[in-house]
Amino acid sequence: MDPTTLPLIILAVILVAIALSAIRIVPQARAYNIERFGRYIRTLTPGLNFIIPGVDRVNSKFDLREQVFSSRPQPVITEDNLVVNIDTVLYYQITEPKAAAYEVANYIQAIDQLTVTTLRNVIGSMDLERTLTSREEINTSLRGVLDETTGKWGIRVNRVEIKAIDPPPSIKEAMEKQMRADRDKRAVILHAEGERQSRILTAEGARQQAILEAQGDQQAAILRADGEAQAIERVFQAVHQNDADAKLLAYKYLETLPDLAKGDGNTFWVIPGEFTEAVKNVSHAFAGEAAQKARPSVEKDQEQQSDEKGDGPAQIAGPDPTHSSTSQAASNATQAAEKAVADARNDVRRAGANTSSTAPDPREEE
Repeated sequence: MDPTTLPLIILAVILVAIALSAIRIVPQARAYNIERFGRYIRTLTPGLNFIIPGVDRVNSKFDLREQVFSSRPQPVITEDNLVVNIDTVLYYQITEPKAAAYEVANYIQAIDQLTVTTLRNVIGSMDLERTLTSREEINTSLRGVLDETTGKWGIRVNRVEIKAIDPPPSIKEAMEKQMRADRDKRAVILHAEGERQSRILTAEGARQQAILEAQGDQQAAILRADGEAQAIERVFQAVHQNDADAKLLAYKYLETLPDLAKGDGNTFWVIPGEFTEAVKNVSHAFAGEAAQKARPSVEKDQEQQSDEKGDGPAQIAGPDPTHSSTSQAASNATQAAEKAVADARNDVRRAGANTSSTAPDPREEE
């Protein structure tokens, strides 16, 4: 090998090493801070970059993507002097790598401590109940303070969330009892409201039912009264059109008497004073009919006797058999009427006796 070849090879290797050390490839969403002789020069952007080997060096590398930081549970005192442990979650992003590297020594620790102090200031002005129900308000307050402070550090806080709020065990037990009591109270109120509504609906239904039944009874009574009125009017018209006399009315009166004793509530029955008058009318009616039937035969016999007187010698008149037959017919009619009246009385008495036997005795009830 030529003695001059080896130094050339060594020189070439050194040049290649120097060239490779001057090349820096930065990935996407990354940023590298370059220092020259210990002083910040520039920040390398994603892609192919060149530096001076031995003079420039990479001081810090930053991830420009949004990152998540979860802090440990921190004890915080509320306005009503209760200690609660609160966990927070921060979503931040580095916007200026130079400020993040040179404005603060450890931006993660700085953000954590700033979050704790800000959280204690915000929670210290709230009571426990408001703390548990005002998470959005707490998140907004934390984000405003952190974003304002971390802006000069080249960091933007995008979001702050309260992950958990843990009150003391005694407070948890008291809260559980309170919630249980509230649930029981609501259950009792709902049950009472249900019973009240049910009773109201039942009363409304009974009221509507009573109204409808009363209206039905009213309509039925009106229709029955109209029917009875029409029936009475027709009977009245028929009686006047046929010119019914007192005899027929008296006979119908006697036929109606047994019906007066019918009924479960009739314990005794009194025969009205018009009963005797009706019997007389019926008796005279039967006697009058018998006399009218016998009158034509009497008149015929008298005409025959007068004809015989004019033609032949006078004869002594004996007892008139026709007159005797007329009297006999009248007496028979009277007996028949009296028998009918007696039968009517017997029917009335039997009806009254049956009613009194079936009806309870008031003295026994007493």
